[in-house]
Amino acid sequence: MTITDWPLQERPRERLLALGAGSLADAELLAILLRTGTKGKSAVDVARQLLGRFGSVSALLEAGPGTLGDTPGLGSAKFAQLQAALELARRALREDLSSRDALSSPRAVRDFGSRTGGLRCAAP
Repeated sequence: MTITDWPLQERPRERLLALGAGSLADAELLAILLRTGTKGKSAVDVARQLLGRFGSVSALLEAGPGTLGDTPGLGSAKFAQLQAALELARRALREDLSSRDALSSPRAVRDFGSRTGGLRCAAP
């Protein structure tokens, strides 16, 4: 069953628009970036498979094109999309850090963590 066969309120993109990105699971967010699945698998199914294989979002995004290319339906175009999203996130975090005071207290660290949803980003 494809995502277009799902009820509207269960589709990842529509849920994101209605409820915000924070309401989606990792696999649903990843599925939105992947856009399409493969024959017999929705984009959410492919995303779940990838997250299960790599164990975490970070490990998945750190994987090289050869490693991801072993997954059916995940060629160079989808690898490029994921890398572009990762780089945009890194740049946004870098801008946020450079426009604010240094994380000089436990409160500043806590406040930063709450704004980013606890997002961790490896150094470029």
